Amino acid sequence: MSYKTMILEEIDHLPQEKQGEVLDFIKFLETKTERDNLTRSSQRLSEESFRKIWDNEEDSIYDAL
Repeated sequence: MSYKTMILEEIDHLPQEKQGEVLDFIKFLETKTERDNLTRSSQRLSEESFRKIWDNEEDSIYDAL
């Protein structure tokens, strides 16, 4: 049985107000996933810009730490 099927069966047993809470939680998870994806994307985009600051001869002593 798939997770989706099991979740739907469990939701059917919940009172209406609890089903609303499940929906709120699902929306929270979607928002969290979007936020995490945005964070990772912005980190990748900024790597090249920061590389000029991080990778320089003057600070090479810190690379060994």
